[in-house]
Amino acid sequence: MNSTPSQSSQTEPACYEVRRSTIHGNGVFATRDIEPGEQIAEYTGERITSDESAVRADAGGGPVNHTFFFSLADGMVIDGGRGGNDSRFINHACEPNCEAQEDEGRVFIYALHPIMRDEELKYNYALIYEERHTPAVKKAFECRCGAPTCTGSMLAPKKRKRAKAG
Repeated sequence: MNSTPSQSSQTEPACYEVRRSTIHGNGVFATRDIEPGEQIAEYTGERITSDESAVRADAGGGPVNHTFFFSLADGMVIDGGRGGNDSRFINHACEPNCEAQEDEGRVFIYALHPIMRDEELKYNYALIYEERHTPAVKKAFECRCGAPTCTGSMLAPKKRKRAKAG
């Protein structure tokens, strides 16, 4: 299932398109070779509060990991499911070929290394989940990237609490 490539600017067509992915559902694939450091897309959508994202996740009825939310440094969230573009379909991978960088409240996706035409675009979600990482939570956030170094999870490792000295 191909979709029309998104426009990254008014004059230049996007270097990607959405197709079915072997990783998960839809994925984003390069329509041409992409150079390291090249800006691929801006992650767009409605800007909402973290509290509103929790309300929307609950109202959606599905697991919280099946949203298009992108958390920002200021505590706000971009909801790519509302007014977003095709970049919301970029899948997670433990060995990513892209990275997301925030710049003044906007999120841009950049190539980490050369990406060949027809290669799926992927970045490491490193999702923060504050609650216990129970087996059910780990299953809900299971990674399917297939990389040799796959951690099995889209979750960032929990920070270990240091024992107080003395």
